[in-house]
Amino acid sequence: MKISNETKVGAITIVSLALLILGFNFLKGKKLWSKDTMITGKYGNVQGLQNSNPIVINGLQVGTVYKITTEKDMREILVDLNITKDINIPKNSIAIIKSNPLGTTSIEIKLGDAIDNLHNKDTIITETSGGLFDNVLKKVDPVLYEVRKAVSSIDTLLANFNTVLDPKAKGNIAQVLTNLNQVTASMVTSTASLNGLLNAQTGALAKSLNNVSSITSNFANNNEKINSVLSNLDKTSSKFANLNLNKTLDTLDRAVNQLKNVIGKFDNNSGSLGKLLNDPTMYKNLASSGNKLNLLLDDIRVNPKRYVSLSIFGKKQNNNPILVPLPDTINSPYFVERIK
Repeated sequence: MKISNETKVGAITIVSLALLILGFNFLKGKKLWSKDTMITGKYGNVQGLQNSNPIVINGLQVGTVYKITTEKDMREILVDLNITKDINIPKNSIAIIKSNPLGTTSIEIKLGDAIDNLHNKDTIITETSGGLFDNVLKKVDPVLYEVRKAVSSIDTLLANFNTVLDPKAKGNIAQVLTNLNQVTASMVTSTASLNGLLNAQTGALAKSLNNVSSITSNFANNNEKINSVLSNLDKTSSKFANLNLNKTLDTLDRAVNQLKNVIGKFDNNSGSLGKLLNDPTMYKNLASSGNKLNLLLDDIRVNPKRYVSLSIFGKKQNNNPILVPLPDTINSPYFVERIK
């Protein structure tokens, strides 16, 4: 199979681009086909640090600077550190930028003593080195070097203090001082009131103590009466204790049970009183007798001669007896109920 020249040119171009990209990444300090650890440091001044600058621990290069980025305000610069060696870096380690006017700027990592180690994509603590001048000054005049560090620390402290003391904070401090004056005045007033309260002659506390003393004196004078009252109370409680309360409760319990039995017989149809209260036969018989008595009275009232024959001249009355009750006359309505 014959390969065209265009295909060969395209393949060579693709291979060349791949080698170019791989070589560029290699020059940036990132090894190919390796598991490197990437950590980030935050700096305010990188002192000419560039990509691919070495990262050193105890004089041994352990990686390179991979990428340097920053925001538009340039207040913070992020430096990605590519650790190519398989080492443990404690979390409290410090990454310091070491500038070298005659060579390449590098990052030196001062190892800490923490138990936990940094992992991939973690952030390391950073500190910017003073540069060559500080190193020379430290060797020539150590005292002046320490004074310079102290002055720098004082300057930083004053700057932070001025930042804290903005106009709003100053107003708050003035208000706090005003409130402190008011609290002090209130404490003076409270002290005067407390002195008046503790006055031995006119103080309320002295009067209260006098009243308490008077009450205790009265208790002391009436000690015999109090003892007598307590003695009587003790006797009364003894009498209550000597009462045969259990026997009384047992008697009451028996009485309640007997009452329950009597009431139970009322609800039961076995006794005479129970039948009288619960059996409707008695009521029906009484109603029937009342109806018959009413019929008899009505018949006597309407046909008296049927029952009492005293007539001398008249003939005997032969009317039929009353079979239906007559309506009552005035105030007593006649009650009729069909007995089933």
